[in-house]
Formats: sequence, C-alpha cells, structure tokens
Amino acid sequence: MTDASPPVDLRTDVPHPARVYDFYLGGKDHFGADRAFGEKILSICPQLRPLALANRRFLARSVGLLARDHGVRQFLDLGTGLPTSPNLHEVAQGVAPESRVVYVDNDPIVLVHARALLTSRPEGSTGYVDSDVADIDRIIELASRTLDFDRPVAVSALALFHFLPDPVPADLLARLRDRLAPGSFLTISHVLPALREVADAYQGAMGLGTLRGRDEITALFGDFDLLEPGLVDPHLWRPDLPPGEPTPTDAPTGLGACAVARKSPA
Repeated sequence: MTDASPPVDLRTDVPHPARVYDFYLGGKDHFGADRAFGEKILSICPQLRPLALANRRFLARSVGLLARDHGVRQFLDLGTGLPTSPNLHEVAQGVAPESRVVYVDNDPIVLVHARALLTSRPEGSTGYVDSDVADIDRIIELASRTLDFDRPVAVSALALFHFLPDPVPADLLARLRDRLAPGSFLTISHVLPALREVADAYQGAMGLGTLRGRDEITALFGDFDLLEPGLVDPHLWRPDLPPGEPTPTDAPTGLGACAVARKSPA
C-alpha cells in the first residue's frame, strides 16, 4: 500500500526530527547533523531522552492493553516515524497474530524505511500509507484496503501533534473521530509547555514546535471517554501492564502527557 514517490534529497547534512528522535532512542538511523542537534537538545534538557524512551514504553503498554483487554484487532498509526522495535504491529500481533495495522507518514525518510514496518505475521496484515496526516479522507480511503472502518479501529498519534500548528490537530481529529466506528480508540502523546526552550530550538532549526497545555491536549479527544488513569505522564500510564519494564529512576515528570480514549459503543 505504498504510493510511488519521486526521488528526493534526504539532506543528511541538516537535522531531521525523525532521525533526531531515533538518536534519543539509541537507534542507528541518524547522521552527524542529527546527533549534533540531539546533543544540543540534551544539553538543554537531559530528561528528553528518558521521556522519549517512556513514550515508546507507553506505546507498547497501550497497544497491548487494547489488543488483550478490549479485543482491538485494527490499528491506524498516524505520523509513524522511523521503525523502532517493538513497532506497533509487533506488539499488537504479539497479542493477536490476526491484527491488521496501517502506518501513515508522508516523510520520505520514513518511506525509505517502510519495508521494516510491513513484516506482518501471516495471520494478519500491515500496510503503509504515504500521506499528509491532515488528509483524513485520503488516509481512510487508502487504509480501507487493510482496515474495515465499520468496525472499531485504534488510532495512535504519538509525539506527533507538537510538530503541527493550530488548528491542524483539532481539525483533523474532529473529522477522524466522526469517521470512526463506535468502540474505536484514540491514543495521543504530546510534550508540555515546560519544554519551551526545546521547542524554541526546534523552531529555529526546523521551523517545528507547537506546545499545548494539558487542557488543550485533553480537548483533542473530543467526546471520547478517557480510560483510566486519564491524561498523565507517559511513565505513569498503567505502569503495571506488560511488557513490565521497571519505571526508570530518571523518568521525567511534567514534560509530556499521554492518554487513551474510547468512542462510546453504539
């Protein structure tokens, strides 16, 4: 499900948000410019690396919960970023091999690595949609080749919306929530205003960065019902759940927030 794209200059000489995030996570898909910028950011806020790791652990716990306890078998991941194991489909299909997953991103760097996201178990399926996340109609049209939107779908948007200016996240989510079947889920993680200096650095280097407070993040869920424990720091969201990694002693507090919400069943 990968749309053909013309060759692009990946500009390895300038920092890129997906590669910088890969640097925070200890990955290998980054270059010197990304490391230099990432090290600058960590000198401003050393807790950003454990925050990134906590966000990945939150992904694993939340996806596992939805697949295991809520019977979700369809997942749509907006703003996927570079593959980092465990990827969403690895978690979902580890619980339910028949799970179907679609990743969405329009970043050519992510597209280059998309093959790693398509290694589905034979019982299930994975797909990749090359699209701007704001184009919900196109996303649903292409994702429908893999997912059935007449049935519940769990949508995730992790560490995405703080890169998008207002009113884009609220507008696209309002349209998306209307298209989702009752019993669907929405998962969001987002940085908080305490990271103002970090956001300013991203704005200066990449023109990216929009901070939102907890009330603004909560509003993105619309009338969906937040699951317990509500909107909390990533390391505080159901730390009792598998994969059972211990809460890091350097877990940052007050820098990021996350939640999972459900559309009321019909």
